[in-house]
Amino acid sequence: MGFANQLVRRLPVWPVYLLGALPAPWLFYLGLTGGLGVEPIKALEHEYGELALQLLILTLAISPLRRLLGLNLLKFRRAIGLLCFFYVLCHLLVWLVLDVQILGQILTDIAKRPYITIGMGAFVLMLPLALTSNNLSVRKLGRTWSRLHRLTYAAAVLGAVHFVMLAKGFQIEPLIYLGLVLFLLALRVPYSRWLRLPSGTPVSGRS
Repeated sequence: MGFANQLVRRLPVWPVYLLGALPAPWLFYLGLTGGLGVEPIKALEHEYGELALQLLILTLAISPLRRLLGLNLLKFRRAIGLLCFFYVLCHLLVWLVLDVQILGQILTDIAKRPYITIGMGAFVLMLPLALTSNNLSVRKLGRTWSRLHRLTYAAAVLGAVHFVMLAKGFQIEPLIYLGLVLFLLALRVPYSRWLRLPSGTPVSGRS
């Protein structure tokens, strides 16, 4: 991975923001011009939400890729995370402004529809992560910053569960996303714990 890492080091971060944001206006244009089918608002919600989940999974994959394959994409993690939140916000705004529109109905849906409650929970968890994804917050918060950004794990699980619950009937794609999230989280937690164990010590001995 030496050559790949050298190439990554030479690449600036700003193209990630630019290229990552391009699908948003393009999808909106397709929705306006009939390119998203007979229910463009629902399709737009779905596309923005799925892009957000894909970017969140990519964010979770960066550390395992570095540890297991030696591919270092850490310089892009903040950009990918902020793009993820951008698409979550687009997903939410389409639902609020174009789909439901009525405040009372919005509040009722959040309270009474579990998949919406879970989705809003993921958004609430991601909000402080987006607001603190800057160098000033890293300096001001110190170690608290790392602990705060562990909320990413819970947000990823809630986002994947939200996507599964939205599916009508049995669909494999949402389950694949949920499986990827759980797999990436499983890679992180036990591996770090096992590395700290002395030789011959059972895992349960540290629990």
